[in-house]
Amino acid sequence: MTVKKVAMLTAGGLAPCLSTAVGGLIQRYTEIAPEIELIAYLDGYDGLLRGRSVEVTAEVRAQAGELRRFGGSPIGNSRVKLTNVEDCVKRGLVQPGTDPLAAAAEQLTADGVDVLHTIGGDDTNTTAADLAAYLHENNYELTVVGLPKTIDNDVYPIKQSLGAWTAAEQGAVFAKNVIAEHSANPRSLIVHEVMGRHCGWLTAATAAQYRTWLTGESWLPQIGLSQESWDVHAVFIPEMAVDLSAEADRLRKVMDEVGNVNIFLSEGAGVDGIVAELEAAGEEVPRDPFGHVRLDRVNPGQWFGNQFAQMLGAEKTQVFKSGYFARAAASNQADLELIDNCTVMAVDAALRGDSGVIGQDEDADDVLRSIEFPRIKGGKPFDIDEPWFVKMLSGIGQTKGETIAHD
Repeated sequence: MTVKKVAMLTAGGLAPCLSTAVGGLIQRYTEIAPEIELIAYLDGYDGLLRGRSVEVTAEVRAQAGELRRFGGSPIGNSRVKLTNVEDCVKRGLVQPGTDPLAAAAEQLTADGVDVLHTIGGDDTNTTAADLAAYLHENNYELTVVGLPKTIDNDVYPIKQSLGAWTAAEQGAVFAKNVIAEHSANPRSLIVHEVMGRHCGWLTAATAAQYRTWLTGESWLPQIGLSQESWDVHAVFIPEMAVDLSAEADRLRKVMDEVGNVNIFLSEGAGVDGIVAELEAAGEEVPRDPFGHVRLDRVNPGQWFGNQFAQMLGAEKTQVFKSGYFARAAASNQADLELIDNCTVMAVDAALRGDSGVIGQDEDADDVLRSIEFPRIKGGKPFDIDEPWFVKMLSGIGQTKGETIAHD
C-alpha cells in the first residue's frame, strides 16, 4: 500500500494525551516518511463532515514537539456519532436524507486521504470502524488507526488508556486544595466528585495518588493539623453497591471523632438509582447523542452530599468536581512514555495498512499491538479486587462490599 496523504482527528471529551498524541504522530511521520502529506480535521467528526481541515506545514512539523507541553487538543474536539443521523441533521452537519457515513466517506475521498488516525475513546474508535467498513463496502480502502483516549480507563481489551495516569495525578493535586476546606467550618462534609460514568478506576486511582501524598507528609496534630482530618474517609464507585445506612453509621463516627468527612465519589456511582428516582417523579432525564445520561444535569455528587449531610449531621456540605481540571492537563511522564510508544506503533501500522486501535492487549499478555476494531468496546469495569484498592479501603476503614454486575 502506498500512503500519500494522512489525516488525523481528535474526538470526544478531553484527556491529558490529545496534544501529545497529535504531536507524536506528526513527529513520527516527519522522521520516517516526510514525503507524506499530513492534514488535521478540526473539531473531530464535526470538521470531517464540514470539510474543515488544516495542513500540517513544515513549520508545524519542525515544532511539533512543543505540543507535548500542553493539555487540550490543538485541533479541537466534538461529540459526533456518524450513525446518529438525527443528531447530525439537527446540528446542521448533513442535510435531511443524507447518511453521515456517506458524507464523511465523500469528504475523505475528495481529500484523497489514505490513512485516518482517530484519537478518542471507544465511541470515537467504533465510529471510525463503522466508517472504514462503509468505505470498504463502497470500494474505497481507507486504513484507520486509532489511539485509545479516555481518563476512565474503561476500554476493552486495553490495559491502560492514554491520559488516565495523568488525570489521576491531577485529581489528587486538586484534592489537596479542596480538602483543606474542611477547616473552614466545624462538622464539614466534602464530596470530591471524580469523572467516571461506568468505571471507578479513575476515582480509585485518584484516591490512591492522594493518599500516597498524604502518608508521605509530616503532620502536627497538637495544633490540629492531623492526617486523619485530611484523609479519604470513603470511596464510592459504580462497581460497588453502596449501603447508605451502613456507611452513614460508619461515617457518623468519623464525623464525631475527627470533626469532618471527606468522600471520593465517581460521577457514575449510584446513577441508576438516581435516574430511577427522577423518572418515577415524572422528570425527563437528559441524554447526549450517544444515549449517555447527562451527568452534569443529574448531579450525583450533590445527591450524595444531600443524603449524607442529614445522616451525618454536617453543618456545611461542599461538592467539588475535579473532572475538567484533571482532563485538560498536559501529559505526565508516565503518559508521555506510553503515548510515544503508541504513536510510533500507530504510524508503523498505518504504513502497513493495518487498521485497528493501538493499545496493550489484555487478551495477549498486555502486548502493545494493533487491536482489531470489532474487539473494541467501552464499559470495562474496574476490578475492585485489585490488591492495591482493597488495601486502600482497609486503610480507611471501609469494607469492599458487594460487586455490582456489569453486562
